[in-house]
Amino acid sequence: MSLAEGTTPMQNHLSWLEAGVVGAMQGVAELFPVSSLGHSVLIPAWVGGSWARDLDVRSASSPYLAFIVGLHVATALALIVFFWRDWVRIIRGLVTSIAHFEVKTADQRLAWLLVLGTIPVGLVGLVAEHWFRTELAKPDATASFLVVNGFVLLLAERMSRRDAGSGRHGAAPGNRQPGEREYVDERLSGPESDARLAKVPVLQAVLIGSAQIFALAPGISRSGATMVGGMARGLSREDAARFSFLLATPVILATGALKLHDLSGPLGDGIRGQVLFGSALSFVGAYLSVRFLTKYFANRSLRPFGCYCIAAGVASLLFFSLR
Repeated sequence: MSLAEGTTPMQNHLSWLEAGVVGAMQGVAELFPVSSLGHSVLIPAWVGGSWARDLDVRSASSPYLAFIVGLHVATALALIVFFWRDWVRIIRGLVTSIAHFEVKTADQRLAWLLVLGTIPVGLVGLVAEHWFRTELAKPDATASFLVVNGFVLLLAERMSRRDAGSGRHGAAPGNRQPGEREYVDERLSGPESDARLAKVPVLQAVLIGSAQIFALAPGISRSGATMVGGMARGLSREDAARFSFLLATPVILATGALKLHDLSGPLGDGIRGQVLFGSALSFVGAYLSVRFLTKYFANRSLRPFGCYCIAAGVASLLFFSLR
């Protein structure tokens, strides 16, 4: 019997329900500091059955990894749409900096900080992504990393409040204590925030960007890691969140450029419609999430996310040990 008479190996490996659930989850969890990749591993493990088989990020023959990359690209596009005015300024700053061999304006300096901040995770990802995915993307390990992520968020919040109470951050622009001002739309206040971010020393920006390396381990949040790194270097929670969102965009797009082409080959056979469906949900979820989070982080805490990660991670470990 010819292949045309039967079922192709790649068909029916990703149902519409699986694509919808994972796509919606990705859009939200990528920007919330709770690890979208960790949830992409844990959800199939919790459901089991065909979900665990279809949604296996460790399998080289599974389209799931390429599907997740597609969802990440949709998330990055949502960030670009939300922050499009800021990206126009930043890209213009980079172009003028290169053209005139100068780094004078805040936009020029911020553009280079973002470039330098993404280099470490890019290099490590190229060299070690396969090892992280095959060795660490196991349900038990992922649940353990999620617990660690939660405790790191709680520790960062505690240190931030201690520093604010001691006056280290209270008087500095962009380092207001919770409740000191009302929310201002980040799309309109972007130049003010970016002017503060542009003053971050180069080494500190590289260190903050390097925190994304930890997020290669499923269960460790990319946005959480960079936020904690920024807060540890003296940024306010609000500015750290903004820097995190800006840093994430080129990294996610670069990953998509390397992996997304897999879906045009055999790995995409039979699931391209599901990929588009999941990506659309991911885009909507990411756009709504960034709207919410830029408001939330203006005057609220990381503690709810830390508590959630610990509870979800512990519950997963118990579930996997008892089933």
